[in-house]
This record gives sequence, structure tokens and C-alpha cells, in this order.
Amino acid sequence: MLPALTSKPAEEIAPGVNWIGAFDPDLRSFDLILKTANGTTYNAYAVQGAEGVAIIDTVKEEFSGQFFDRLEQVTSYDAIRAVVLNHLELDHAGALPELMRRAPHAHIYVSQRGLKLLQATLKDELAHYHYTLTDDGDSLDLGGRVLQFVMTPYLHWPETMCSFLLPDRILFSCDVFGAHFCDPRLYNDLVGDFRFSFEYYFRHIMRPFKKWVLQAMDKIEPLAPVMIAPSHGPILRTRPMDYVKSYRLLSGSHLPNEVEGKEKSLLIFYLSAYGATADMARSVYEGASAIEGVRVSLYDLQGGEVEPFVDLIEGADGMMFGSPTINGDAVKPIWDLLASLIAIDTRGKVGAAFGSYGWSGEAVPMIEDRMRGLKMRVPEKGKRIKFHPTEQELEECRSYGQAIAELLSGKARPKVIDFAEL
Repeated sequence: MLPALTSKPAEEIAPGVNWIGAFDPDLRSFDLILKTANGTTYNAYAVQGAEGVAIIDTVKEEFSGQFFDRLEQVTSYDAIRAVVLNHLELDHAGALPELMRRAPHAHIYVSQRGLKLLQATLKDELAHYHYTLTDDGDSLDLGGRVLQFVMTPYLHWPETMCSFLLPDRILFSCDVFGAHFCDPRLYNDLVGDFRFSFEYYFRHIMRPFKKWVLQAMDKIEPLAPVMIAPSHGPILRTRPMDYVKSYRLLSGSHLPNEVEGKEKSLLIFYLSAYGATADMARSVYEGASAIEGVRVSLYDLQGGEVEPFVDLIEGADGMMFGSPTINGDAVKPIWDLLASLIAIDTRGKVGAAFGSYGWSGEAVPMIEDRMRGLKMRVPEKGKRIKFHPTEQELEECRSYGQAIAELLSGKARPKVIDFAEL
């Protein structure tokens, strides 16, 4: 039988190292973007050294009662020498203001990028406390134990860092290796099957920052932690390096990409109500395919689920979206696909839009605006055609596809500016 969540005492995860976090079993949606089928945990830790205690992160403010109850089970406020803030999102730092009121003598350690967030969290109270801004290689000596700071920016906020405890080799990994999975048994070898939660968390939290994930793994792998203590979900005490390997795997493609070397990848997605946009898509495809060095793929969204295309887009250099205008808007599958791209890094990718219309033709500029919002480059004005395209208009579509492919391949022709369009 599982112990009651609120009454579970602090847990010693290693001699002198205690879990003092909180359980949130009823949470069903996190940050409006993740579903949480059985809630989450807000993990915080207390590390005892010969010269005092370091508290690593806190909890969401609504759960601070659990946090302070467990903290008081393992130490006194007078013994707290340091408060280490790996991350300042409110689910990590919600109890920080009250903790500092109870332990005003404690020294705060936060990454250099975290200072503005620290100021926003403590406001005028910050003037009463001492703090140190950390960087890679900095450390905190607790007496017989040392916390080394490892900067892991963009995992998943710019100021995020990890803390590595020596000689114990415990990595307090913040959101890295986390999962929204609530189980009072705490450890990965005791809790229920959380594989889905672990990978789901990665896809929605870490996936947009894959290049930063790989840089972080380059720092973490040589540390060879024997335990990973994240801010959410199970503590990884059994085969922790398997989870490091999983992050490497999840940050790459599961299948080889056939587009190699200097060849560029261009994806064309479309839907068509009466065949007009489909005719445009095929002509765009023909024009783009004529450019050497660009691999072009054509997809009718009516014939496929949206989610698998996100993987393709992540590895592509450019993409084009074709949609008719219906009721003054692009069609829903196009919006579904564009909305899914928030989970990947699309910054700098080339985007373009095209489509047929009957009256006003809003779909194309709306798609272009969304691509710009995703930090994509939209170098060519979208192609709109009223009703079914003529042969001359289909030739213009071929030229449009060719222009986008030439831009990807570095063969773009000098652009003539039509001042009437400015």
C-alpha cells in the first residue's frame, strides 16, 4: 500500500542528502501545454556538509507547507548556509520568498542569467540578502562536500543550471531528466512505469532545444553521476547513465536521413477543397524539384496525421504550406501542423505559402504571419490564385517553387523590388 502523500516524511536519498519536496497528484495540465495523467512532484533537496546545509531549489508556492514540514524534519533554519537555485520558474522557486524570510542569513547561489528572475521573485527583499552569480566551474564547499555548478542554458529556460555533488557524484539536474509523474515511492526502480511520462516530458519541454541538450550531455557524461535527482518525477538511482543515453537518442533521429552532405531538404504540405490548391502544389513541386541540390517532398495533409510530419520538419531546411481560403481562414490541418511546430526549433528555416481563393484570400498571409512568429524566414511573397489556375498561373507556381529552392541552395537570383508592393 502506498503511503499518504502529504504525510510521507523527508527521504534520505544518500547519507546526509534528503529529499524535501512536495507531491501534486491532482495536477492534470502543466503550463497549459503538458497533460499529466497522474500529477507531478516538485523535488527539492537538503545537503548536509560539515559547515552547514544547502537547500537545492524549493517548490510551487501552493505546496510550500509540505516543503517546510519536510525541511524541518532534517535541519533547522539556523543551519542553512546556502540556497542553490538551479532554476527560477515558479514551480521551482515558489517557496523561495518565505524560505529567505525564515533563513535570512543564507547565501543564494544562482546563475548569472538568473539574476533578473531572482530580482523579480524577491523584489525589494533581495536587498536584504547576499547572493553569488555562478558560472561553469564555480563551486560551493560545504565542508567535506562540494557542489559544482554546471550551466545548462535553455533546458528549458536561459538561466537553468545543474549542481553536481562531490564526492557523492549526485547530479541535481533541475528539469533535465525530469518527468511529470507522481509516485511516493520516489525512486525509478520502485515507482510505476514512467517511460511514457519521461519521453513525453522530453518531447514537450526539451525537444525545442536539442542542440542545447547535446551540449549539456557533453558536460554531464564525463561526470558519470551515480544518481540523478531531477526537479520533477522519479529520482534516478538505478542505471542513471541510461537516462543520459536516452537524452542523446531522443535528441537525434531514430532513422537515418537520406538527405546528406550539402543537399537541402524542402517539404511541401497542402490541402485542397476542389483541386485548385492541389494543382498549385504539384506545380510548385515541379519547379522546386528542377533545382539541383534540393531534395523536395510533397505531402497531402488529407492523407496523413500531423504529428509524424513534425519530425520531418525538424530536420528540413525549408517548408511550404498550401491552403485554400475557406471562411476567411486557412484550413484546420494546416493550423494543427503549424501549432505542433512549437515543440521544435524552427528559427531560421525558410518558409513560404500558397493557395487558391474565391473572395479575399486571407489564408496565405495568415500562414506567413504564423511562420514569422515561429522565427522562420519568409523571403518570398506568397502565391495566391483566384479559383482554378490557368496554365500561365501554373507556370508562375513553378517559378515560385524554383525561387524557394534556389534560395535554399544558395543559387537565388537577384530580387527585383516592385515598389508598388511596398
